[in-house]
Amino acid sequence: MEDCCVGLRPSHNVKFKRKSCYYYGYIMAKIIGYMITWTTYGTWLQGEKRRYVKDGKVLKENRGLREVNKCRLKHKAVRLDDKSRTIVRHAILKEAERLGQVIYSLAVCSSHVHLVVGVIDEPAGKVAGRYKRAATKALRESGFADKVWTRGYDKRYCFDEKALCARIAYVERHNLT
Repeated sequence: MEDCCVGLRPSHNVKFKRKSCYYYGYIMAKIIGYMITWTTYGTWLQGEKRRYVKDGKVLKENRGLREVNKCRLKHKAVRLDDKSRTIVRHAILKEAERLGQVIYSLAVCSSHVHLVVGVIDEPAGKVAGRYKRAATKALRESGFADKVWTRGYDKRYCFDEKALCARIAYVERHNLT
């Protein structure tokens, strides 16, 4: 795996790239992989009873916030059927091959995607964007016209083998249902 670093507790907002590492302040740790998650449009709103993530924090239910977000939806909620899930899976695998990125685990569910990957010399946000765009393009080519994904993604870094194995196991459990 490539050597890449990230700040655990940024001391300031300065970010610069050097020798495949990202430095935030001066506290560093080696990343061996990460999990990326993104959701289909309208299916996992802020305020959900099943919890939701905002700014990297898992937050509890907030009914008022959920209702406000539900009213703000501009399109109907998107649930991927089996055919669409297969299309998304193939698009992600193809993009990973193009990027030269190892996929440890992938679950394409009706309402979200989980992906555990090895580190490459590109920030997780750009990688997530590449996978979402590849999946969207493949869906459009198959006739899917609706808005597909919510904006953004969640990432969980793995700093050791135990954390990586835990993320892989979590994603694999999604493939059993």
